[in-house]
Amino acid sequence: MYDVYNMNGNELLKKLKKIAKDRKLILDLVKSHGKGSHGTLYFGGKKTIMKDPKKEIGPGLLKAMLDRLGLEKKDIE
Repeated sequence: MYDVYNMNGNELLKKLKKIAKDRKLILDLVKSHGKGSHGTLYFGGKKTIMKDPKKEIGPGLLKAMLDRLGLEKKDIE
Protein backbone atom coordinates (compact mmCIF):
# COMPACT_ATOMS: atom_id res chain seq x y z
CA MET A 1 0.00 0.00 0.00
CA TYR A 2 1.21 3.50 -0.83
CA ASP A 3 2.22 5.52 2.21
CA VAL A 4 0.62 8.94 1.80
CA TYR A 5 2.98 10.40 4.40
CA ASN A 6 6.02 9.56 2.27
CA MET A 7 6.01 12.05 -0.60
CA ASN A 8 7.88 15.04 -1.92
CA GLY A 9 6.51 18.52 -2.54
CA ASN A 10 5.86 17.95 -6.24
CA GLU A 11 3.72 14.88 -5.50
CA LEU A 12 1.74 16.86 -2.92
CA LEU A 13 1.24 19.76 -5.34
CA LYS A 14 -0.09 17.37 -7.98
CA LYS A 15 -2.66 15.97 -5.52
CA LEU A 16 -3.62 19.44 -4.29
CA LYS A 17 -4.13 20.67 -7.88
CA LYS A 18 -6.62 17.87 -8.47
CA ILE A 19 -8.48 18.60 -5.22
CA ALA A 20 -8.56 22.33 -5.98
CA LYS A 21 -9.91 21.68 -9.48
CA ASP A 22 -12.59 19.29 -8.16
CA ARG A 23 -13.64 21.78 -5.46
CA LYS A 24 -13.33 24.81 -7.77
CA LEU A 25 -10.72 26.43 -5.51
CA ILE A 26 -7.68 28.49 -6.41
CA LEU A 27 -4.28 26.89 -5.78
CA ASP A 28 -1.22 29.09 -6.05
CA LEU A 29 2.39 28.67 -4.94
CA VAL A 30 4.07 32.07 -4.52
CA LYS A 31 7.81 31.49 -4.24
CA SER A 32 8.56 35.15 -3.56
CA HIS A 33 6.59 34.91 -0.28
CA GLY A 34 9.17 32.84 1.56
CA LYS A 35 12.81 32.59 2.42
CA GLY A 36 15.26 30.56 0.36
CA SER A 37 13.56 27.64 -1.33
CA HIS A 38 10.32 28.12 0.68
CA GLY A 39 7.16 29.70 -0.66
CA THR A 40 3.58 30.31 0.40
CA LEU A 41 0.98 27.85 -0.85
CA TYR A 42 -2.53 29.31 -1.13
CA PHE A 43 -5.40 26.80 -1.26
CA GLY A 44 -8.76 28.51 -1.46
CA GLY A 45 -8.88 30.88 1.50
CA LYS A 46 -6.17 29.06 3.46
CA LYS A 47 -2.40 29.02 3.25
CA THR A 48 0.70 27.18 4.41
CA ILE A 49 4.42 27.29 3.82
CA MET A 50 5.84 24.92 1.21
CA LYS A 51 9.50 24.00 1.22
CA ASP A 52 11.48 23.03 -1.86
CA PRO A 53 9.08 20.88 -3.95
CA LYS A 54 11.88 18.46 -4.84
CA LYS A 55 12.52 17.55 -1.21
CA GLU A 56 10.81 14.91 0.88
CA ILE A 57 8.06 16.10 3.24
CA GLY A 58 8.19 14.34 6.60
CA PRO A 59 5.00 12.92 8.14
CA GLY A 60 4.76 15.57 10.89
CA LEU A 61 5.22 18.47 8.49
CA LEU A 62 2.76 16.99 5.99
CA LYS A 63 0.11 16.56 8.68
CA ALA A 64 0.64 20.15 9.85
CA MET A 65 0.38 21.44 6.28
CA LEU A 66 -2.83 19.50 5.65
CA ASP A 67 -4.29 20.79 8.94
CA ARG A 68 -3.54 24.39 7.91
CA LEU A 69 -5.22 23.79 4.54
CA GLY A 70 -8.29 22.19 6.11
CA LEU A 71 -7.55 18.77 4.60
CA GLU A 72 -7.14 15.29 6.00
CA LYS A 73 -4.94 12.37 5.06
CA LYS A 74 -7.85 10.67 3.27
CA ASP A 75 -8.21 13.69 0.97
CA ILE A 76 -4.82 13.08 -0.64
CA GLU A 77 -4.84 9.27 -0.77
